[in-house]
Amino acid sequence: MHAADAFAKTKAEGRAALVGYLPAGYPTLADSIKAVDIMIDHGADMIELGLPYSDPVMDGPAIQKAADQALAGGFRTRQVFEVTEAVAGRVPILVMTYWNLVERYGVDRFARDFAAAGGAGLITPDLIPDEAGEWIEASDAYGLDRVFLVAPSSTEERIVSTVAACRGFVYAQSVMGVTGARAATSAVAPALVERTRRHTDLPIGVGLGVRSGDQAAEIGAYGDAVIVGSAIVNCYLDAPDIPTGHQRLAELTADLAEGVRR
Repeated sequence: MHAADAFAKTKAEGRAALVGYLPAGYPTLADSIKAVDIMIDHGADMIELGLPYSDPVMDGPAIQKAADQALAGGFRTRQVFEVTEAVAGRVPILVMTYWNLVERYGVDRFARDFAAAGGAGLITPDLIPDEAGEWIEASDAYGLDRVFLVAPSSTEERIVSTVAACRGFVYAQSVMGVTGARAATSAVAPALVERTRRHTDLPIGVGLGVRSGDQAAEIGAYGDAVIVGSAIVNCYLDAPDIPTGHQRLAELTADLAEGVRR
């Protein structure tokens, strides 16, 4: 399954897609698989698996803590394929990763192994299309989506070149700075989506900061996908035990899913 499959469904239903993010291997390898199943069962249309990394420059404190815990638990890059394979087939599964992890594994090898596991594509926050020749070649060879980011600081020229290289959807990073749940959504996000829409027919996903169904409804009114990460991770970080975290995740996902369906 690819991102286009999810967007065909949500477009037919006249709503935005809900994309849930969780680092693979967090809170444990088995529980990250269970968490993905919970998100899908409670209304997530796509899943974004984070690839834990020791130097996550874009991630806020919640995702950094979760990634550190996954790495301390022995997580290795190849295990993202195990998680993908365990959950693939119900909704599209994308991996969000810093680029040097893919380079270290081998770009063609990563694309091959991820496609074989049933993955849909990659979201690459620190890779720009100008430097993505090897990835563009590998993603074409294995039929994978490639999602690049635009930001409020992006020039028109940068937006044009970024959307031209994307396949699946475009990721609109709605705030400048690191990830994290916020009390209010970004005021500049609607303008960024509008600027991006002038240059592409691809769906536009809006990420960074959503933590409630009300915020999901607000963003779903102008974005094609609502991407939620830190609030999902916080279900486990703030819980006394993993079963409680699973319960909180179920409740949050249901609330977010209701939000995008308003």
